[in-house]
Amino acid sequence: MIVVVLSILQAGFVFALISAMKSYQTSMIIIYGIINFLVLFCWFGLFMVQPKVGKVLQLFGSYVGTVREPGLRWANPFYSKKAVSLRVRNFESGQLKVNDNSGSPIEIAAVVVWEVIDTAEAIFEVDDYEDFVSIQSEAALRNMATSYPYDQHEEGDISLRSHPQKISDALKLEVQNRLDKAGVKVIEARISHLAYAPEIANAMLR
Repeated sequence: MIVVVLSILQAGFVFALISAMKSYQTSMIIIYGIINFLVLFCWFGLFMVQPKVGKVLQLFGSYVGTVREPGLRWANPFYSKKAVSLRVRNFESGQLKVNDNSGSPIEIAAVVVWEVIDTAEAIFEVDDYEDFVSIQSEAALRNMATSYPYDQHEEGDISLRSHPQKISDALKLEVQNRLDKAGVKVIEARISHLAYAPEIANAMLR
């Protein structure tokens, strides 16, 4: 709709400018020239929003808002626009070597499923929200792994191997607490690899 309106305005004022130039009406030439320039400038406010992408709008460094509705949109031409993906994404950590809470060296890795829910926080609260997700997810995994034993030593104890669902819930909560400030929601977090470190694996599994 905005394209049609701008096209009609541009065509009308161009025609008016040409008519004023033919009749040598200096004042009208100036007026229509300025109006044509302003209409032309308005074209620079058009931008495209893809599905599951938000465009963060800023005016001279100040946050104005986020456009999430897909399609051709218009905003103040002075607004800067930064795209933020709203799609669900996966982060898979590398295999981390840590000590469980009994001091045994283990290898552990995890998969975190996440999405951005607050574009302003994702852009302005952290330097790079994608790096922030990866670094904080690995930090949360390390911290959680040191809080539980690899194996169950006594009946009722929660261990990394014997209680996968409870461990996943604990990991999800730990990661979410770290990512709240970045406007990120953790959809799922689960252990993807768990083993004793090679140097003690044979002895521990006998």
